[in-house]
Amino acid sequence: MPNIAVVLRDEIQRLARKEIRTAIGPIKKHRAEDRSAIADLKRRVGELEREIRFLRKQEKRRLEDVPQAEEAEGVRFSPKWVAADRKRLGISARDYAGLVGVSMLTIYNWEKGKGKPRAKALASWANVRGIGKREALRRLELLES
Repeated sequence: MPNIAVVLRDEIQRLARKEIRTAIGPIKKHRAEDRSAIADLKRRVGELEREIRFLRKQEKRRLEDVPQAEEAEGVRFSPKWVAADRKRLGISARDYAGLVGVSMLTIYNWEKGKGKPRAKALASWANVRGIGKREALRRLELLES
């Protein structure tokens, strides 16, 4: 004859396991759903990061396309215009020089009237002088990255 204490203990264990299984079942289901959602999100983030890298590379390439000297024909230059455009954009000479593709000292010399841009730099300056403040800041951000 089996010992009543052993039988009682086994029955309690069986019922406890059953209760645990019913309590943990929904948690396991949610965990599986969450893992699936996390995997989908990771895939989506990877796709978006690849797309961002591609677009940055394209935009950087577009910005680095140096205007040809022929594009400078008919472009007028004035030292006051350089200073006024830089102040309108609200950026430093260093940043403005980065946009134009020349050195900071060159921008200072242009503004003071001590120098004039060559044809290639004039074409580059002509492309920069028509942009707005947001576009200038976006280009600077791309140049820095």
